[in-house]
Amino acid sequence: MTTLRDAAMSSKAWPFEEARRVLKRYEKKPPEKGFVLFETGYGPSGLPHIGTFGEVARTTMIRRAFEIISDIPTKLICFSDDMDGMRKIPDNVPQQEMLRQHAQKPLTSVPDPFGQYDSFGHHNNAMLRRFLDTFGFEYEFISATDFYRSGRFDATLLRAAERYDAIMEVMLASLREERQQSYSCFLPISPTSGRVLYVPIRNVDAQAGTITFDDENGQETTLPVTGGQVKLQWKPDFGARWAALDVDFEMYGKDHSTNTPIYDRICEILGGRKPEHFTYELFLDQDGQKISKSKGNGLSIDEWLSYAATESLSYFMYQKPKTAKRMYFDVIPKAVDEYHQQLRAIPTRASNSSLPTRCGISMATTCPPRTWWCRSRCC
Repeated sequence: MTTLRDAAMSSKAWPFEEARRVLKRYEKKPPEKGFVLFETGYGPSGLPHIGTFGEVARTTMIRRAFEIISDIPTKLICFSDDMDGMRKIPDNVPQQEMLRQHAQKPLTSVPDPFGQYDSFGHHNNAMLRRFLDTFGFEYEFISATDFYRSGRFDATLLRAAERYDAIMEVMLASLREERQQSYSCFLPISPTSGRVLYVPIRNVDAQAGTITFDDENGQETTLPVTGGQVKLQWKPDFGARWAALDVDFEMYGKDHSTNTPIYDRICEILGGRKPEHFTYELFLDQDGQKISKSKGNGLSIDEWLSYAATESLSYFMYQKPKTAKRMYFDVIPKAVDEYHQQLRAIPTRASNSSLPTRCGISMATTCPPRTWWCRSRCC
């Protein structure tokens, strides 16, 4: 293991480079929580797409690389933002008119248009877990709805009320003047309509842990920030979640990159330590448009797996995460050819290397998937 670890510590493969950054966080002492926490986030506003798989796969690659270079235990959390209000109706789901009647309600309060689960949010969460389980990922699933309503988030929400002015100072500096007039980091859920409200907050009582606002019917209403009756806007929510869970690593798409200083600062305001992060380029459809859950564009996981093995998709995700990837049918045969080319090169690469190998692949070089990074699918 020592020789293997030495090779991993000098590997130029990007998962090992990221793993070494995470390890550096604990060069003086191990984490008090007893493990290193990797997190991925998922917005269940539509059916999971291939980009969601890519984020979990790439995070798992870094997690497995970390486990080679360190004895500190690890965990991976897949966090679903299913308490978000449904802002757009996805084009690729049935019962469009019914869904429109529930606009702005938390996704776990919107009826399932497929009639299979308690809500649209529960349906999409189930689809996410199904394909993560199909690929053998090891993870803990957390629903934002459960996180808010169970009280797990209460201490952080009360701290957000106490430090409301500091959070608002960070947020208002990032907004246009007209948005500043009505913005609050707290979003109440209307007791009358059940909708997530984007309304000005009249008062934040840090001592009582409450907010006061005008409900949709014009009535002045006061709600506790705890117990799932109020949620955070998505940018403050990002940083608050890092603080609440003590997250050590999260990756996300390039479209989040300009918000990273906001997430970090809010995490610190709420008493947390900002995690390590990695920004990847976006997944595009054949027309160069960003893949979207609400549009349902681009290649789906099922379409890829109808024509190619899971390992070819994993290898495709491994390659050049800082380069945008177009996901359409013609990509599949090319990706499969490249994957098999790598497999054929393994015996030569292993015989020419004095470094130890796992599954026949030198740990100091680029490693095709279904090898070191995924225990449950090792050859």
